[in-house]
Amino acid sequence: MRKFFAVVSSALGALLIAAVILICLPLTVPRLMGYDVYTITSGSMEPKIPTGSLVYVKAAEPQDVAPEDVIVFLGGQDGGTVITHRVVENQEKDRAFITKGDANEANDVTPVPYERLLGRVERSVPVLGYFLPAVSTLQGKLSLLGVLAAAVALRLLGGWLKRADEE
Repeated sequence: MRKFFAVVSSALGALLIAAVILICLPLTVPRLMGYDVYTITSGSMEPKIPTGSLVYVKAAEPQDVAPEDVIVFLGGQDGGTVITHRVVENQEKDRAFITKGDANEANDVTPVPYERLLGRVERSVPVLGYFLPAVSTLQGKLSLLGVLAAAVALRLLGGWLKRADEE
């Protein structure tokens, strides 16, 4: 009976460790490679980039941004809103972009000054964006740490039960 609990405990611990790693990899590895990661929270880029997608953004020089590129920029009057839209036109003379959400009928009303550019979207992954807020808060990080601690405890318990069974 101990052998059964040893195997189950070790396997469950390993699965939990793998789950934590799988949750953290798409959020941490790209950052180590110079990407910023954002979650798409509105449907303005549907269907190409659905709500709940995670977008990986690389810094770009404004003059290197071309029409059809998808960019991330600071929007709103105070520049406090992060927006992801497609470039319709790069107005180098005015140092601004004309942008549009794919699902929107018209171009955005206000041109985006070069200074508000955060970068160009290099890749998007549907659904993963729903997990980012859950693990980026203090409570989310503590939860992940708790799951990891439980996983390690289960692995240790499995090893202890296995050794006890062999004695």
